[in-house]
Amino acid sequence: MVAINSGTQEIVTQVAEVISPYSGRGDALITVLRKVQAKLGYLPERAISEVARLLRLSESEVYGVVTFYDFFRLRPAGANQISVCRGTACHVRGGPGVLDAARLALGIDPGEITSDGMYSLETVGCIGACVLAPNVVVNGQPRGKMTPKKTGELLSRLTSDGTVSLREPGAGRTC
Repeated sequence: MVAINSGTQEIVTQVAEVISPYSGRGDALITVLRKVQAKLGYLPERAISEVARLLRLSESEVYGVVTFYDFFRLRPAGANQISVCRGTACHVRGGPGVLDAARLALGIDPGEITSDGMYSLETVGCIGACVLAPNVVVNGQPRGKMTPKKTGELLSRLTSDGTVSLREPGAGRTC
């Protein structure tokens, strides 16, 4: 018998707790995955294996769903999650420049997390606020009509607890 390390055993236990009302119900896959991700913060490989086993699905079926939907993550996210919309309206209205500004401000590319674990950057297909394009979402809070300059300023004001400082850039300067 292969010994399971304590981290892996904890994942197995937490997944089992979430799945117990849905055991053997493959039709509950998305619900289960959302609940597991809410509990663990992301979907590690071991959790996906356990979900597949307990719902009596193949791992490839579970991975297919996880990789199809943008809201599932296979890696931990930063304490502060930054999403840049790449929908058509955002793209046409300057989204690529907004994404470049976010990359520059954070020093990471989409799908990455800063070395201190404080920030992660991702792109999303559409947030459904096209009239306000281009859009950036910071910790679940949408920000519309963004420009590269506004994006850089917003991210420079993001505090370690995930709130945005009310201090405007340049406040208190005399020149």
